[in-house]
Amino acid sequence: GLFDSTRRVMAGTRSATAKAAADIEDATHIAAPMAHIALVLLQVCCAAVTAIEPNANILATATLAVYAGAYRSIKPVAQGNTEAMTKQDAMRFPLIGSCVLFSFFILFKYLPKDLVNKLLTGYFVILGIFSLTGCLSPVLARFVPKKIAGKVLKFGTLPTIPFITEAPSRLECTIPELIAGFAACGFCGWYVMEKHWVANNALGLAFSLTGVEFLTLDSVQIGTILLVGLFFYDIFWVFFTPVMVTVAKSFDAPIKLLFPRDADPDSKSPFSMLGLGDIVVPGIYVALTLRMDRARAEQARAEGKPAPVRYFPAVIFGYFAGLATTIIVMNVFNAAQPALLYIVPGILGATFIRALIGGGFKELRAVWAFVEGDEEDGAEDTKKTQ
Repeated sequence: GLFDSTRRVMAGTRSATAKAAADIEDATHIAAPMAHIALVLLQVCCAAVTAIEPNANILATATLAVYAGAYRSIKPVAQGNTEAMTKQDAMRFPLIGSCVLFSFFILFKYLPKDLVNKLLTGYFVILGIFSLTGCLSPVLARFVPKKIAGKVLKFGTLPTIPFITEAPSRLECTIPELIAGFAACGFCGWYVMEKHWVANNALGLAFSLTGVEFLTLDSVQIGTILLVGLFFYDIFWVFFTPVMVTVAKSFDAPIKLLFPRDADPDSKSPFSMLGLGDIVVPGIYVALTLRMDRARAEQARAEGKPAPVRYFPAVIFGYFAGLATTIIVMNVFNAAQPALLYIVPGILGATFIRALIGGGFKELRAVWAFVEGDEEDGAEDTKKTQ
C-alpha cells in the first residue's frame, strides 16, 4: 500500500512537472519568428528611417502576415483552440458580409460620421487589447524567469460582453500576459488619441495574425466554397456599387492597413490602403495548406511511403502573385480593384495546378478529399496495426 501511494505521488509529481513545462513552452512559443521580426522592421523603417515604396510595402507586409499567421495556426489547431468554419458557414459568409457591409454604408450615410467612428473605435480598441496581448505575451515571456512564465493568475469571471464574447469566461492570465495587457492598453490609448498610422497598422496586423491563427478551415472543399463566394462578393460590391469604396474611406478604425506615400504627404490621399479581409480570408486558406502538408507528410512517414507533394510554397506564391496583379491593374487603370478578384484565382489555381503537376488527377482527387483530422486518425490506426 505504501509503495502504491508513493508511486501515485511520484506519477502525479511527474504529471505536474510535465504540465508546468508545457505551460512554459506555450507561454514562450513564437511561430515563424523571422517573419514577425520582418513585419516589425518594415513598420519601424517606414516610420522612423525612410518611406518605403507603398506597393512594395503592401506586398511585403501582406505576404509576411499571411506566412506568419499560417505558422501561428499550427499549435492552436493541434490543441483544439480554434473556431472551424463549416460548409454552411462558408456558404453564408458572403451573404452575411454583404448585410454587414451595406449596414455600415447606411450608418455612414444617415448618421454623423464622427459618432459612428467613435463607437467603432471603442469596439475595435477592446478587441485590439486582446489581440495585441496575444501577440506580445510570447515575446515578453522570453524575458521573464521560467519559474513564473507559466504561472496563471486568476481574477474571477468575466461576464458576457455583447458582440465580443459569447458566454462568461474565466478571467485569468499569465504574468507575461498581464504585462502585455498593460502595454496593449497604453498602445490602444495612443491610437485613440493620435490615430497615427503606425498604431493603426500595429492593431491591424494583430487582428490579421489572430484571425488567421484562430479561424480555420477543415478542408480544401470548404476553403474553395468560401473563396469562390467572396470572389463574386468582392466583384459586385466594388465594380457595381459605391458601397465598398465608400465604407472603406469612411471607416476610421483599424480594419485596413495604411501605407504612406512618399510623393506628396500633404495630399488628400497620403496613404495607400489594404483591407484586412484581403489578408485574413486568403490567409486562413493558405494556413490550411501548410497544415495539410504537415499532416500528409506525417501520415506518409507512418506508412513508410515517399514524401507527398507540398502545397504551401506554391499557394503562398499564388497569394503574392494575385496581390501583385491587383496592384498592377490598379495602377494601370487608376481605379480601385477588388483584390480577391486576383488573389482567389492565384491561390486556388496554385493548389490545383500543383496537384496536377505533382500527381495528376489522382493527386487532385486526394487534395480535394482532404479533411483535417482524418489524416491523423489514419496515421494512428496505422501505428496500432503495426
